Amino acid sequence: MPATPDTALDITPIRFSLWPGLLLCAALAAVAYGLGQWLPLVGGPVFGIVLGVAVRNLVAPPAACQPGIRFAGKQVLQWSIVALGLGLSLTQVARTGLDSLAVTLVSVAAAFVAALLLGRLLGIPSKLKLLIGAGTAICGGSAIAAVTPIIKADEHDTAFAISTIFLFNLVAVLVFPALGHLMGMSPEGFGLWAGTAINDTSSVVAAGYSYGPAAGDHATIVKLTRATLIIPMCLVLAGIEAWRHKKHGGGDFSLWRVVPWFILWFVVASAVSTAGLIPDAWQPAIRLGAKLLIIVALTAIGLSADLRRMAATGLRPIALGLGVWAAVALSSLAVQYFTGQL
Repeated sequence: MPATPDTALDITPIRFSLWPGLLLCAALAAVAYGLGQWLPLVGGPVFGIVLGVAVRNLVAPPAACQPGIRFAGKQVLQWSIVALGLGLSLTQVARTGLDSLAVTLVSVAAAFVAALLLGRLLGIPSKLKLLIGAGTAICGGSAIAAVTPIIKADEHDTAFAISTIFLFNLVAVLVFPALGHLMGMSPEGFGLWAGTAINDTSSVVAAGYSYGPAAGDHATIVKLTRATLIIPMCLVLAGIEAWRHKKHGGGDFSLWRVVPWFILWFVVASAVSTAGLIPDAWQPAIRLGAKLLIIVALTAIGLSADLRRMAATGLRPIALGLGVWAAVALSSLAVQYFTGQL
C-alpha cells in the first residue's frame, strides 16, 4: 500500500530487520536501472515500479522482506527527494512553486467538486468519496491517512480509497508520459501537468523523470508545493467536524503529524545548493544517487501493490476514482492552456 503520512525525515540507523526487504528492492532496482539505460524513453523509475508490481503479484515476497519494503517505499523516497533538492536552486524552487499555484488550486477544487457530485451520482458513502477526493486532490495515500482520523472513517473505507488511488497512480506512471509526447508537451509543461494531476509523490517522480530530467525536476517541485495543501485541508476538515459535532476539537487530529516535514528538508537542501556550499563537480554524482534512490523507492512501492485486492474493491469506487482523476487532469490542462503555460 502507499506510504502513510509524511512526518519528520527519519535518519535513524537502519535496523537489521530491514535488510532483507532493502536488498530485494535494491536488486530489482539495479535491473530497472539497467533497463532504463537500455530504453531511456521508459526510464528506470517506470521499470522499477513495473518490476515491483510483477514480482509482488507473481511471486509474493516473504514476510521477512515486508519491513524493508515499507521502509524503502516511504523513507528512501523522502531521502531521494531531499537529494534532488541539492541539485536545485532555491530561486528555481520558489519560482516554479508560485507559477504552478493557480493550476494547483484549480485542480484541487476540481477534485473535491467531482468527488462530491460523481460520488452522489454513484451512491458512494460520504466518507469514502471524501477520502477519494482528498487522495486525488492532494497527495494520494498520505492525504487519505491524514483525513481518516479527522472524519472518523472506518478501515474498510480507508482501504477502499487507498487501493483505488494507488491503482490510478500505477496507470498514470505508464500513461502520462505517452500522452505528453503525443500532445508534444514541453518538459516544463509536462512537469506542471504531472505535478498537479498525478496523486502520489512517487508516481509524479516516476512519470516526470521518465519524460526527462527537466520535466522530473519541474514535476517534483510542483508536487511538493501541492503537498503543502494537506495542512489547510486538514484544518478546514477538522473545523467542519468540530462544528458538526459541536465540539472544540477535531478528534485525534494532530497538525504536527500531518505536516510533510521532508518538504522542509528539500527546501533546506536547495538553500545549501543555492549558497554554493556544494561543488559543481559533485552535482553529477548527487543526481545519480538521487535517481538510484528514486528507483529503489518506486520498486518498493510496486512490491506493495496487491492487484487482487485492488480488483476486489468493486467497480463504483474505481469509477469514482477514474472520474475524479479525469477531472483533475483535464482541469490542469485547461488552466495551462488558458494561462499560456501549455
